[in-house]
Amino acid sequence: MKHKIARKLTFYFSVVLLLFALIIGSVFTVLFRSYTINLQKDELAARAVTMASALAKGISNQTAGSGLGSRQGGYGFYLRFLNEIAMTDAWVVDEDLQLITGNQLTGTTYLYADLPPNAAAVVKEVFLGNTTFSEGFSSLLNTPTLTVGTPIRSNGEIIGALLLHSPVEGTNEAIKQGYQIMAVSVIAALVLSGFLSVILAVTFSKPLQKMKQVAMQLAAGDYSVKTEIRQQDEIGDLAASIDILSQRLEDASHESEHLDQLRRDFIANISHELRTPITVIRGSLEALCDEVITQPEQVKAYYLQMRKESLFLQRLVNDLLDLSRLQNTDFQIDLQEVSLCEVLEDAVRSARQMAQAKQIQIELEIKSELCVIQGDYGRLRQMFLIILDNAVKFSPVQGSVKVLLQDSVVSIRDQGIGIAEEELPYIFERFYQVPSEENKSGTGLGLAIAKQIAERHAISLLVESKIAVGTEFRFILKPQQVA
Repeated sequence: MKHKIARKLTFYFSVVLLLFALIIGSVFTVLFRSYTINLQKDELAARAVTMASALAKGISNQTAGSGLGSRQGGYGFYLRFLNEIAMTDAWVVDEDLQLITGNQLTGTTYLYADLPPNAAAVVKEVFLGNTTFSEGFSSLLNTPTLTVGTPIRSNGEIIGALLLHSPVEGTNEAIKQGYQIMAVSVIAALVLSGFLSVILAVTFSKPLQKMKQVAMQLAAGDYSVKTEIRQQDEIGDLAASIDILSQRLEDASHESEHLDQLRRDFIANISHELRTPITVIRGSLEALCDEVITQPEQVKAYYLQMRKESLFLQRLVNDLLDLSRLQNTDFQIDLQEVSLCEVLEDAVRSARQMAQAKQIQIELEIKSELCVIQGDYGRLRQMFLIILDNAVKFSPVQGSVKVLLQDSVVSIRDQGIGIAEEELPYIFERFYQVPSEENKSGTGLGLAIAKQIAERHAISLLVESKIAVGTEFRFILKPQQVA
């Protein structure tokens, strides 16, 4: 489903915003109701105190009487119109909760039950000298009510309590308006936040969509694709990890292709190398069996050719086995303390036998006291002999080859035909042969075997060559090779 995460994020944002609006609305309702009640409480208290002060002053202006009940004119008029002055229900009671504002002055009959239900507690607190409040709720008006009581003082004595009882007007209407404002605000906020959350959610999920596409392309085998996402957060880290994975898969793919190509080349090369001597041997055998060749000299020449080809096959098979063993990391070579000087002398002695036919001089010079190293005597001799064999092969008649051991370096330098610079990177590959007349009898495995022997002994094998000047192979021994 397209943009599924974006829709989820939009939904979550909307739910959070709705809950936030409900909480804010509830807090607003409670605070607004409290503010309205307190505002009306202060106003009612101020009104009660003012009226109590007016009543007290009226009493003081009367001749000293026997109580509030016998007053005429003056504050009696004030008492008569007490409700109208207070603009709400008002009572003046004594400490025994006897109504004074009723039957004695106004002719109106009041009952105790007409007082607010909490009047007793308020009057008790008032006769202690305090202006006090009491909150209630009118089920008839469906609104909270407020009762305020304040003392009426005359000559320093509390002679009565003035009670004002009023519904807290406007609370329900204000709360209703508050709810309406909140509802409109929530709807507007939801619409706006929904629009913004869609944009934010799509922006947030866009890199995820990109990474998903890249992952699918990687699964399909396209390792060149990259996310190209640059963010300094967890999504950026994930994208960078996918890019690293893509790069490594691409490298591994190229390596696999290279190895596969090497395998195909190896099979093609070995098939070609095997086919040639087998074809010669088969052709010679068929000529002999069919008595096409009957002259004794020709028959002998055919036998010699078949012997030469069989020796080549034997050498090729042996070289392949050696190379296969050396390339196998599980194949252990026999490392022990050997004399490098003896190895070089032994290899040079054998090479001189091969060089006799071309009258090539092989000189051995040892300028180092380093002779004992850790190595396999037979493999080291084989490695030096391969290089010496090539040096003899490519050197001219009556040429010279110089073998030098100095410090930790063995060098074998000839004055042969040299190797072209563009050929040098490939001479250690299997079956690679520099095209030349001198190289026809080679299997193309000698230098590959020498390279493997050097690597198994941690010896660096380097070569420098110039056409018509000569070639120099250098074997650089590492400190761990010294015994």
